[in-house]
Amino acid sequence: MPSDTLGEFELLVLLSILRQGDEPYANRVRDDLEAHGRRTVTRGALYRTLDRLTEKGFVRWSLEADRVPERGGHPMRRLAVTASGLEAVRRSRDVLRTFLEGLDPLLDGSR
Repeated sequence: MPSDTLGEFELLVLLSILRQGDEPYANRVRDDLEAHGRRTVTRGALYRTLDRLTEKGFVRWSLEADRVPERGGHPMRRLAVTASGLEAVRRSRDVLRTFLEGLDPLLDGSR
């Protein structure tokens, strides 16, 4: 797969980061993926994907001091989708639109 294309899980991770608004942390992304993506997401799979997206230039992150006492002061990874990442999401959206065009009757079960 070329480095500027997205796999399904990579796309869902980028979309989830975008959905988080002002609180784009890995733990929130994981919760969102599990709740709305209807799949179990291990920390390892999420962090491997975040690393891959970072290598592709689609995500950047920084460590931020934690304000949650239960975390024991461990820093949290604050995520951001880059301009290149946003463009990759747009390309994926456009491809999906093209492939889905005209399939509503079949996908909705009414032939």
